[in-house]
Amino acid sequence: MTQGLPTYGVRGIGLAASIAVGVTTLFFLLAELFPIYGRVLVQQAADDRDADKLLGAVLVELALTVPFLLAYVTAAVLVVIWTWRARKNTDVFPGALPSMGAGWAIAGWLVPFVNFVVPARVVANIARDSLRRGTGGLVALWWIAWLVFSVGERVVDMKDEVAAVRLPESPSTDADFQAYVDHYQQMVGRHLVPALACLVAAVAFIVLVQRISAAQQDRIARATPAWSIVPGMQLPPGTPGMPAHPQPVTAPSPQVQAGATPVSPPAPPGSDGTIGA
Repeated sequence: MTQGLPTYGVRGIGLAASIAVGVTTLFFLLAELFPIYGRVLVQQAADDRDADKLLGAVLVELALTVPFLLAYVTAAVLVVIWTWRARKNTDVFPGALPSMGAGWAIAGWLVPFVNFVVPARVVANIARDSLRRGTGGLVALWWIAWLVFSVGERVVDMKDEVAAVRLPESPSTDADFQAYVDHYQQMVGRHLVPALACLVAAVAFIVLVQRISAAQQDRIARATPAWSIVPGMQLPPGTPGMPAHPQPVTAPSPQVQAGATPVSPPAPPGSDGTIGA
């Protein structure tokens, strides 16, 4: 690990992003499959000659679209945060060679036309520097499916809008109601490819997020002691930044006072001596 650079937790945000992507995909698939149910409703309206049931189909479609948009925005925010954190973590990994700055982990999703290429490059670099094994195939599968979904869905929506303008505003005849039945029938076929691409992109991205998050958290945990280090503390062998084998510690030798000259005690006076003589 490169000393002095911060690391960021990615397991929690990665799990949240994965759940948000999964929920968004579920709502999208329900919205894409709605034309099947819409065709049933307009067929009933045609059989009963009741135009009000056509309005019911529109309301059901709106009820599915609103939660999808909310989930989509939530997932987008979480994915951007996760991408930025994962990219910043690679700055501290030994041997990592990121080819794009961390700012592109955010700007790459937002800049028009750039977002057709840059997010894939950023995630590919993150996967390479985090997993240390080939993940190019999974990244390519995710990004190709994402492009098919995002571009294909826009094309399909434009075709739906053009077709909807041609529908009679106040259906009353069998031909009018049949036009609505045909419209929903055609929508089923048009939305099949974007729906499948969305499912593939979501699964591939969730797998990438979980693998990268687990690998990064493992590397961060192995490089970070599980206790606080205080001055003078003896660390066990294998601690990051410490030698593999402890160095012998020699206790200081006791200090010996030098320069003291032994003095013999005075001899006691003899018995024949005189005091004060």
